[in-house]
This record gives sequence, structure tokens and C-alpha cells, in this order.
Amino acid sequence: MAEFDYKGSWNETLSQLRTDLGEEEFSGWFSDIKYLRAGENSIVVGFPSGFHRDSVITRYKNIISAKLQELTGREIALEFEIVAGTDENASSAQNNPAKNTAGKEFREPDSSQAQKPKRKQHSHMRDDYTFENYIIGENNSFAANAAIAISRNPGTAYNPFFIYGGVGLGKTHLMQAIGNFIHENSESKVIYVTSEEFMNEYVQGVQVKDLSPLRNKYRYADVLLIDDIQFFQERGEAIKDEFFHTFNTLVNAKRQLVMTCDRHPDELRNLSDRLITRFNQGLKVDLQPPRYEVRCAILKATAENRGTVIPDEVINLISKNISSNIRDLIGTLNTLISFTEIMKQPITLDIAQQKLRDIFASRKQANLSIEIIQKAVADFFSLSVNDLKSQKRTQKIVFPRQIAMFICREMTDFSTTEIGEAFGGRDHTTVMHSISKIEGLLITDPTLDSTIENLKRNVKELSTRQ
Repeated sequence: MAEFDYKGSWNETLSQLRTDLGEEEFSGWFSDIKYLRAGENSIVVGFPSGFHRDSVITRYKNIISAKLQELTGREIALEFEIVAGTDENASSAQNNPAKNTAGKEFREPDSSQAQKPKRKQHSHMRDDYTFENYIIGENNSFAANAAIAISRNPGTAYNPFFIYGGVGLGKTHLMQAIGNFIHENSESKVIYVTSEEFMNEYVQGVQVKDLSPLRNKYRYADVLLIDDIQFFQERGEAIKDEFFHTFNTLVNAKRQLVMTCDRHPDELRNLSDRLITRFNQGLKVDLQPPRYEVRCAILKATAENRGTVIPDEVINLISKNISSNIRDLIGTLNTLISFTEIMKQPITLDIAQQKLRDIFASRKQANLSIEIIQKAVADFFSLSVNDLKSQKRTQKIVFPRQIAMFICREMTDFSTTEIGEAFGGRDHTTVMHSISKIEGLLITDPTLDSTIENLKRNVKELSTRQ
């Protein structure tokens, strides 16, 4: 059998990808991929894990194939295998081991670890919140890529790491995936805490007049993961100052800090400028609601984990009716699975439609879409929805657009980034300016309040007809 060698073409493809993607993104996904062998019209490449393989296939396979075809003049099939680390890799690791922020050896996972005893599971994090269980789509690929890079080299490039977005979009999952990976592959001290728990510990320290246990715990962590920092807005200045100094201590010592929040840092109220500035100094990623294809993948993975077979038509039914967030999506599927298990019935489309009818109806009522608000406002001002999304800046269009953005923020849980994207790809600062503009006009123009209330009623009426 003839042997074929496409290694030169493969290396040139990687070189072009490095230029196109940039060094950080390229290194995050391609540095561990190995050229294995080739057939007449195929190339086999190796990956260190199934998660890594699936992520590259989803994000880059078409790009790689196109570049290979351009270089070779023929269509090359790509085949992917999971391979153990080579002796060469092991030797390189011994000569130049990666280090975590505390200077202890940081071990990259490889398939040989399956035979080694795993580290004890972190006592404060869910063991299923891992990268392997995190479904990647267009809405979260950049965030996942950054999280993987952080887990490999905590405290270096992306510090602090600020994950924000609406409820149920996977912020905690992604953050704990970082923590679980580091905890499993290093000796780093990883602490996960909610902002509420941090504040409660602070209050206890004040009551006994001793904050040293709190400071020793958090300021000497190698990795601090803190969930839902928006709740700091509601507390006194002393707690905010304590967190500010903890933040400074960790970042200055190159110890990794990861935070989640339900909004962009600039939208946080009652926090000092110095704290907001520090939130903004690292990498910020926005998690968006998953698209249809990703929702289907999440449902299939959830069903597989529960050992349940779900017909494709049922997967499609749930995916089309639950688009708000991952939590509601999985909750709806679990409701259906639990019902059929208790009633000892198979999962069918008819049963799903009957059992989930009320859930679908309530979700439509509870989660107003931006499109409905845009239509109600456009109809009121005798405009089209496309006018509101356009780049036109005439007063006839700008004012209704600002009102529509204001109502979106008032009536929905969408972030300003999500709202801006729905209005022609505008950034969150434009949305914030529009909201502030309407808030100012409400103070000086009493007639505007009744106009907006009428519009809200129109939105609600329109939503019931959808």
C-alpha cells in the first residue's frame, strides 16, 4: 500500500491558522494537536482529549478543510483520534514544567491519567461542572476558549476573568470547570464561594472583631472563584472595601480571580469607580442564550447522562419552545423524563406535547422577546422593525429606538449587550446611553411616562397573541 505524506501541507495550514487566529487563540486549540499519518485523500490527527477534539471539530473543521484543499488541490478528509502523550512530550514537560501561580508543578491531563488515582473532588464544587460536560456553540466559544487557557496557566494572561450574562446561561458551570480542572491537575489552593457566603463570613468576622480568618482564607488562595458579585451592590461600603483589598492582593500576586455577574461591570450600581475599573482591567466575556443547534446538543447530552433515549422530534419540540436559558431547557427535559419514569411510559411526541404544554405557555408569558417589544414600539410610532435596527440617526427613528431599548431593559432580563446586538449590533455603551436618555426625559417630561406605560401594555397584549 502506498504511503502518503501531507505533513508539509498540514504544517503550512497550521502556520496560516496561527496568522489568521492570533497567537493566543491558536495556542489554546492547536498546540496539542499532532499529525499522525495520511492516506491518499485523508489526514489523521491526534488530540489529547475528547473535549478538545469535539471543540476543534465544531469550531475549526471547515476552516482547516478549506485551507488543506487550497494547498493540495484536492479534497482531504480529516480523521480525528484520541492519543496518549508521547515520550517527546513527557521529556519536554520534565525540562520545562508549566507552573501555577504558587510555583508548584501544573500537570496537563493526558489519557494515561485514566489509570492513575484521581485527586479528591473539590468539596465546594459540582463534579459534573467540567469542560467535558460544557457544550460549546457560537454563543460561548470565545468564553470557553478563554476559560481553558486560564485553567492551563492560571494567574497569567486573563486576570481577572469576568463572566457575565443572564440567569441560567452556564456562568457557574464555566467558572467551576476552571476550578475543577486546576484542582484536579495541580496542588493549587482553589476556593469557590458565592458573594453571599463571602459577605456572611465578613459579618461574622466583624461580630467577633477578628477579620484575620477571612483574610487568611481568601487572600492566600491560588485561585478564587466568586459567584454573583452583583449582590455586593446591596451591601455597605466596609464589605466592598474588604473585597477591593482582597481583589488587589490576589491580582498583584498573580493569583487567578474569576467572577460571575448578571451584567456588564459598567452596569453595576453603588460600587466605587476603583472597583469597577478593576473589574474592567481583565478579560470580560458575555454568555448569550444558546442557539437552536446548541440547545439540541445540550438536551441530547443531558438525556445521555440520565441514560434515557429521547426521540429527535421531542428534542426539537423542547428546543423550539425553550430558548431563554440552559437552566430552563434542562429543567423542562428533566420534568418530562421524571414524569415518564414515574408513569412507566415511553417518551413520545404526543406525551411531550401534552405534559409540557403548560410549561411552554408559561415560558412565552414570562420571557418577553426583544422582537415583540420592537414590533410594539415600531407599530406605535408608524415605523418598521428594520428602522429600529438600522443605522439611521434621524430623530424620527432615534427617539423610538431609545424608548424600545429602555423598555427592553425594564421588561426583560436581557443584558445591554444582548439588547444592543438585537438593535443592529450596537454595543452596550450605546444601549446604556439610550436608557439614561429616557430616564432623564422621564424626569422633565410627564407625558412620556404615560406613553411608555401604554407601550408596555401594548407589548403585553402582543405577547399573549404570539
